[in-house]
Amino acid sequence: MSISTEAPETGTADQLDLGDLPAEAGTVEAERAARKRDLAVALRLFARYGFDEGIAGHLTVRDPEFPDRFWVNPYAVHFSRIKVSDLLLIDENGKVAEGSRRTNKAAFWIHSSVHRARPDVVAVAHAHSVFGRAFAALGKELDPIIQESCAFYGDHVLFDEYKGLVLEKTEGERIATRLGGQRAAILRHHGLLTVGRSVAEAAWWFIAMDRACQMQLLADAAGTPRVMTDEEATLAHRQFGSANMARHSFDIMADVVVETEPDVLD
Repeated sequence: MSISTEAPETGTADQLDLGDLPAEAGTVEAERAARKRDLAVALRLFARYGFDEGIAGHLTVRDPEFPDRFWVNPYAVHFSRIKVSDLLLIDENGKVAEGSRRTNKAAFWIHSSVHRARPDVVAVAHAHSVFGRAFAALGKELDPIIQESCAFYGDHVLFDEYKGLVLEKTEGERIATRLGGQRAAILRHHGLLTVGRSVAEAAWWFIAMDRACQMQLLADAAGTPRVMTDEEATLAHRQFGSANMARHSFDIMADVVVETEPDVLD
């Protein structure tokens, strides 16, 4: 189900006996349908993980035919009720080009800025998860204390400023600039943001990062966790930061959603 536009990885996939998943669908129409399907499923997954918070939170995926436009969940629809047919196509000016609902202004400024600054990014995930927000309040980056946390070792940033809801272009641009070429950002007093070359990657990185925040909060509360050496963390980053592993991890969860909630594909 997941779609990737990146070249196959070498080394890690072979060592873990994980076959490379298909790159893209054969046509623009098929690719668009696949991206929208993954986006709707990812939103259902976020609901299962409790990443919903009222009207907050949004996931986007770049349209394969019009790269300056992206698909996003509509405003004020619970993640658990999202269907493929609910998704909105947002144009370069923040207007709804396809769909019958309204969009989230903050979603446009954050996601459009990241998509514009990062041509390599196909999907962006941002939500107000409990552990992500709790860790974001500490105003620091994740430490490499758990192997899974190392997916973000040297690959995430702290956006160390807060000016309320992101309702202006300049604020979205500051977030995109701070993100740079990294895969994730901790937004102080706000939450987490992850990106990927597919919906599967962006969604899985968000799930993994929220768990990493939870694990560090628990470890710090219990004592003084041992921080991995650079050599250990670099090795773990290569293994647990594998985009191919992220896509496989997303797929096994996506299959459950589609089987138990088939209306997501409507």
